[in-house]
Amino acid sequence: MAADGNAQQSRYVKLTKDQAPVEDITPGELNQPVEIPQLNVRRCSECGQPLPESYQAPADEDWTTGICACADDPESCWTGLFCPCVLFGRNVEALRDDIPWTNACVCHAICVEGGLAVAAATAMFYGVDPKTSFLICESLFFAWWICGIYTGLFRQSLQNKYHLKNSPCDPCLVHCCMHWCALCQEHREMKNHLSDDAPMPVTVVNPPPIQEMSSNNDQGSAVAPPAPASKDPESTNLEMQPL
Repeated sequence: MAADGNAQQSRYVKLTKDQAPVEDITPGELNQPVEIPQLNVRRCSECGQPLPESYQAPADEDWTTGICACADDPESCWTGLFCPCVLFGRNVEALRDDIPWTNACVCHAICVEGGLAVAAATAMFYGVDPKTSFLICESLFFAWWICGIYTGLFRQSLQNKYHLKNSPCDPCLVHCCMHWCALCQEHREMKNHLSDDAPMPVTVVNPPPIQEMSSNNDQGSAVAPPAPASKDPESTNLEMQPL
């Protein structure tokens, strides 16, 4: 019996601090929120119902201004006419917070204005002949292709953000044919949406003053105001006194 008791006790080993190092636990370390991927789903902004990952909101909203309404905003019209790279940089910065307007402006200037400048300089210094026509056409085609693809992608992002229709056609094709008008339209669209999202003025209503009821003792100590004089000479003036 004693042997069985020793064998049974040998199954358990008593651990000490030297054998098992103690890990320091920061207060609140075990009370961290747990992220469940199944709960992180897109929900409808109106009813709160979960939406599938492949759901895309219908693009059925109209643009607030037309593509030829450049005169509605003279500032953006002149900026887009003489410095389209600057206007494009401002549009990208308003649409994407992680991209500064200088980066988009420099990329637009190098790709679009740079291709036009190379073609113009080649025609000015070397003339237009079979030898230089290939370089001129290549520069113009590069500027036209970058203008349609690079700027059209940002126009498409703008349409997805505000659920806008293709007006008047595909975003890339719009920039290929009407690049300057498209830049001005995008600037006006974001400007109008930002003004709609501005906080509305709040009317502050002050509560009425606190009214207190006086006690019976205060009412008894108060003297009643004198009664108005009667126009009848025979009537006597009566005055009420507290008891």
